[in-house]
Amino acid sequence: MMLPNAHLALVEREKITEYLLNAAHPDNGGKAPFFSALGFAPEQWETLAAAFRQIALNSPVAQNMETRHGKKYIIHGDIKTPSGKTPVVRTVWIIETDEDVPRLVTAYPHEG
Repeated sequence: MMLPNAHLALVEREKITEYLLNAAHPDNGGKAPFFSALGFAPEQWETLAAAFRQIALNSPVAQNMETRHGKKYIIHGDIKTPSGKTPVVRTVWIIETDEDVPRLVTAYPHEG
């Protein structure tokens, strides 16, 4: 199964600059050092957003679940990075109830 409406996948600038690449965010949990070490920077947030969109478009859904906010989808995929490395990342997307656009919730290194 592929992510429904993956071609519409939304990756908000704030999700990247204020959360995933912000080591000071209380819920960051080591994501900023991981992505920064791969060459991603807040000034070029679109590069990381594009990498996540490619996962949404090209990788199958590993798991999906209903939540009170909508349906969540977990997708694992390789990302191209400025450093040249291609790590596997776990992305989490949500399609909120009564919506049809998938939105990135979080991303982090995939263990396994």
